[in-house]
Amino acid sequence: MRNIILLTLLISSLFSSNIMPIAKYKASGAVIDIVIDNDKLYSATASGIVDIFDIKTRKIIKKITLPKIKDFMGDDVDPKVFSIDIYKKNILILSQGQQGYSKIFLYKNSKLTSIINESDSFAIAKAKFLNKDTLILALLSSEIISYDIHTKTENWHVQVSGAKFSDFVLSEDKNEVIVADESGALKICNTNDGKIKKILEGENLDNVFQVDYKNGIIITAGQDRRCVIYAIKFNSAYYKKSTFLIYSAGLSPSGKLAGYASDEDNNITIFDTITQKVIGVYSGNRMTLTNIVFYGEKKFFSSSDDSTINLYKIK
Repeated sequence: MRNIILLTLLISSLFSSNIMPIAKYKASGAVIDIVIDNDKLYSATASGIVDIFDIKTRKIIKKITLPKIKDFMGDDVDPKVFSIDIYKKNILILSQGQQGYSKIFLYKNSKLTSIINESDSFAIAKAKFLNKDTLILALLSSEIISYDIHTKTENWHVQVSGAKFSDFVLSEDKNEVIVADESGALKICNTNDGKIKKILEGENLDNVFQVDYKNGIIITAGQDRRCVIYAIKFNSAYYKKSTFLIYSAGLSPSGKLAGYASDEDNNITIFDTITQKVIGVYSGNRMTLTNIVFYGEKKFFSSSDDSTINLYKIK
């Protein structure tokens, strides 16, 4: 009996060593993308709604509801919101369109305006502001486009890879775009003309689901169960191995801390990118992770395929 009690206490202590969220935010649907701007948390959901939270009060202060679309059966359905971005209070919203195409909206001064619709025949996987006049668009076919919002024309259009597109991230100065795809190699492109400046390869052996870039550090989330860290300034790389597919990864603003989905229980491991030392393991995500986004150096948000967004504090 005594041994059973000791075993129970041991198991309990092992599980309690994982760190739980300090706050939870309830979105309008399964969360696909999250962005932080000026103490506001923006969430893109599968229910056709962009929620805007006040981070301090944890309350939704605005909901942007997209118009319904018709599915292949002709029924009205909510469009999935694939990605969002913020530039000086302007909100860029990439959503599902009809017939397999994408739509892009600009939300400005409480008004929702369509920029790109189904008639443009774009299958866009991700969209971000380059500046107030220009967008960077990524197609599923791994074509990257610099798009002028006002003239509705392309500044440049390049085929970055022959593999299917997965993700991209812009550098802080927005002079570079780092593109990830099914090949596992990363392409660093110049945003002035789209030309490839450098290719990082040999670390991820399969599809890279996500990529992040902060202060000269790049992190990847790989299907090959590798979370790779590239230190561009030192021309070095290493990887952390997971026991499961790594669907999400993110970096702190300084690039000194990193987080990745480290097991099939959707736990997040935070580690020091320089020493490679594990800082802690964070639990409480019930479904597959979609985003890990740092809020300063000591806190981070995580989202998953449900409506709960978790906030954690790093000890």
